[in-house]
Parts: sequence; structure tokens; C-alpha cells
Amino acid sequence: MSRYDADTERTFAPLPPAHGRAFAHTWWGRAWLKALEDAALDSAQLKAGRRLARAGAVGAVSVRPGRITAVVRDRDRSARRADVLLSELDGEQWNRLLDLTVERAGHVAALLDRDMPPHLVEDAAAAGVELLPGMGDLEAQCDCGAWDHCGHTAALCYQVARLLDQDPLVLLLMRGRGERALMGDLQARSASPAAGASEDAAVDAAEASVDTGVDAAEAYAVGGILPSLPALPDLPAEPGTPPALDTDTPPAAGVDSDALRHLAARTAAEAHRLLAEALHAGADQAGFDEELTIAEDAVRLALGGSPEAVAERLAEGSGRDSEALARATRAWELGGAAALAVLEEEWTVSGETLTRARAALEGAWEDEERPRLRSVGNRWTVVGAPVQLRLGRDGRWWPYREERGCWVPAGGASRDPATALASLEAAAGDGDG
Repeated sequence: MSRYDADTERTFAPLPPAHGRAFAHTWWGRAWLKALEDAALDSAQLKAGRRLARAGAVGAVSVRPGRITAVVRDRDRSARRADVLLSELDGEQWNRLLDLTVERAGHVAALLDRDMPPHLVEDAAAAGVELLPGMGDLEAQCDCGAWDHCGHTAALCYQVARLLDQDPLVLLLMRGRGERALMGDLQARSASPAAGASEDAAVDAAEASVDTGVDAAEAYAVGGILPSLPALPDLPAEPGTPPALDTDTPPAAGVDSDALRHLAARTAAEAHRLLAEALHAGADQAGFDEELTIAEDAVRLALGGSPEAVAERLAEGSGRDSEALARATRAWELGGAAALAVLEEEWTVSGETLTRARAALEGAWEDEERPRLRSVGNRWTVVGAPVQLRLGRDGRWWPYREERGCWVPAGGASRDPATALASLEAAAGDGDG
């Protein structure tokens, strides 16, 4: 794939087009692209760069300390030389980085396996050595005359992300140290010969320690000296907005873009809800809901509205027509799967459960205030009024109101039937006002 011009320069042959695939899969490749995308002032140029890189318009990439270079061809086949500059580490920074690397044999082994250990990057940053670029660190130069990242330098950066995925040592070369020099320095620091031992024997011992990996007891012991986890972040006020589907690549057959957009939005909302519950209850006490059925999940996904075509598919998936789905969605909004079960499930109340229900109803009001109730199963309807109480299997009472011949959920649940019924009256009063 590549050839060595010297230890301080590597030239990579052009990569094939990247149709339908991400430019970076590793965490360090994504960090490289984040530095580009966070600092770019013109998103249109980033899109142009992605198009060029996907089309295979980036030629051979030359990587040298502090600079990457390639010829990028526009759609009209005109060629532009694109350069991206990244500052090199100075001698003192390299010394700190090398010392940190040899502190753990696993770091050296990971680099030899073309992996970038997260702990190495974090420890280096704490010591004032930034391996990965940050916002504004990638300086663009192009003979097209652009003063910021243009489509040509953006395309080069997207292509380099693919190279970094395959070999993170490319990043270290950009920072000023080639692979042979780097490994030589690491071996020299790893050598600790006993009295009378030769330097060659020390180097052999260092190489053997790398080949045999990391001792399990040593790796386990490291856990005792790791810093504590940071404090939990504040809960965002609302769910984030999922990334826009702005790719120029048409969706594959059978992929519904509207449905995918809606699914991403609902996933963000559900993640926000679960995080709020976990932070409220404490991470150790937070529970997890049972797995939803397809019909239940379709109701959950219908929350917040959806495009007409998506709504039709959700109604079909839930086994309901559009009006029944609207009632189910209202129930879910009030109480999740438990409220949905109360909406759709009628069951016979008997035995101890019936005794408890009657005691709750009789104790909820004074005799002269108690409404007349007609019961069918777990449903108690107020005689002469379009209101109803439904008993859930968990002993909670849910208020319902009749609308256009259908019973619809009208509020949250309560352990006290009078409180549940009062919420209906309060809602009716607000509506009258």
C-alpha cells in the first residue's frame, strides 16, 4: 500500500473510491475528522471535500513531519495541489511522550499492532503533549487560492482519516517522528541491563517483552492507580438533534429516509428520558423496562408526530388504525407500557384485588359525595357522566373520558381513585375557562 522514501516520509498510493462507507471507523480517525469539521467555516466546502474523496479524486498522499500533501482533481479533472500542516512536537515533548509510552508495555505492543491506546493519548495530554489535532490545528494550503479549508484540502483530510484507521503511526510521523526512529527510541528507553549485561542483550529483552504481550497481573494492578471517573455531566435541557442526512449518496433500496430520520429523533428522545431517570434514581438504582413487543415499540415511536408515510407504517406495525394509534400514543405519553395495557386490556378483578379496590373506592369519598359507579371488569364508569376510572394491575387508578364514542386516557395514574377522578374534573374546568 505504501513505500518508504525515507524514515521521514511515506507515500501512500491513491485509495479506491469510498462509496457508501464511513471515512473513519477508529476513535482516532474520527478525532482527526472532528478537528477538521469543528474548525471549518464553510460546511459547503466540507461537503465538496467528501464528494471528491468518495469519488477517488485524491491522488497519492505524501506524509512528512508537519505536512501532508496530495494532488486533488476537481470534477472537471483540473488538478490542485493541497497541503495540510500540523505542528511538530519539540524535543522536550517527544521525551515526555516516549517516557509515558515505555511506562506500560501494552502501549508499545499496541503501537506495533497499529492501534492507538486511549490511555496513552490521555496521559500525554495531561503532560502537555497533544497527539491528536484539536480545533484549528489543521492548517490548510491550496493553490486554488482559498484561505480556509477548501474542497481540495477537506478531501485530503478525509482521505488521511482512512490512512490513520489503518496505521496510527502516520499521525506520529506528522508530529515529527518516523516509525524506525520511534521504535529505536522506545527500545533504548526500555533497556535496563543488569551489571555486566551487554546493550544488545537488553534490547533483545525489550523486544521479547513486547512479543509476549502484557502480564495479566501487571495489567490488573494498573487499575488501582487509575484516576477516578469525572463527575456526571448535567442533564441537557432537551434531546439533541440527530445529524442531518445530507449525503449525496442515494439511499439503498428499501431504505426509507423519512422513517430513518424519525427513528433517529425518537432514539434521541428515549435516550434523554432514560438518562433523566438514571440520574434521578442514581446510577446504581436505575431499573430497566422489560423488552417491548413490536406493537408496543411502534406506539412509542409514534410519539411527537411523524410524516404521514411513517405514521401509516407505524399504525400498521402497531396493529391499529390511525385513530386507535392516536389513543395508544396518548396513553404511552402518560405512563408508558403500563398505561397502554390499561387502555387496551380489560380483565376481571376478583379475590383480594377486588376487596382492595372496593375498599379504596369506599374510603375515597364521604358517603354523600361518592359518585355512583357501574363496574365492568377493571373499569368503573360514573353513572350519567362521560368519565371512567380504570384499575391497573399494579393497583393504580387511571382517569378516562369518553370522546366521540371512544374512551381515551385523560391523565396520569394515582393510588387514590378520588384523586384520579378529581384530575378529570380539574382538566374539564381548565377547558371551560
